[in-house]
Amino acid sequence: MQQSGVPYFSQWETPGMTLPVLAEGAQALLGDPLWHQSGAGTVEEYARWAVNVCGMACLKMILAARGEIHPTIALAHACTHYGGYVVNEINASIKGLIYAPFVRFVTERFGLAAETVTGVATSALPEHLAKRRFFIASVNSGIRWPEREPPSKGGHLVLVTAASPETIRFHNPSGHDEASQADVTLPLAVFDRFFANRGISVEA
Repeated sequence: MQQSGVPYFSQWETPGMTLPVLAEGAQALLGDPLWHQSGAGTVEEYARWAVNVCGMACLKMILAARGEIHPTIALAHACTHYGGYVVNEINASIKGLIYAPFVRFVTERFGLAAETVTGVATSALPEHLAKRRFFIASVNSGIRWPEREPPSKGGHLVLVTAASPETIRFHNPSGHDEASQADVTLPLAVFDRFFANRGISVEA
C-alpha cells in the first residue's frame, strides 16, 4: 500500500517516549521536553493525560489531514465537556475514550460525520473504509509488536486509513519507532489478532 498522506502525530509530544513510558509509566512523561506543545497547563497535567489520549491523537490526525492543527490535551479537555472522558478527582483516574459522547463532540465541534461501530468483522473493514475515509479502531496496544501474541484485544486506538481484503494500513499513536508509527501496513489476519471488532467510522 502507498503512504496515506495523512499527517502523523504521536499521543506523546515527543514520539520517542513510548519505550520510557512502558518502562517507567506516566512519570516518564515528566521528562518530555516538548510537553508544552500539548495544550496542558503544566507538565504534571500533560503526564496525567497523555497516557489516555490515543483517541485524541487519532482525531488530531484526522483534523490535520484537512489542514487544522489542534493541541492534543486541549482536544481531550474539550471532549471531556461532552462526556468523552470521565475524570475522577479523588483518585486522579481518567476513564475514556467513551465513543458516543466522542461522536457527538466531533460532529458538533468539527462537523465530522462519525458513528460508533460494534461487532464489525475484520474482513469488513475495507467496506467501512470505502464508505468513510477513516476508521478509529480499538486494538491491543501490543500491535506495535505484531509478531507477538496479545494478551487481549482492544484498549488502545489506532487510525486506520486504508484496507484491502489482504492488507490494512494505519497510524499508531503509541508506536515505539518509525516502523510502528506512521503508515504501518499489516496483513489483515495479523491485525485481527489485536482488533476488538469495534471502533468509530469517520468522514472528514
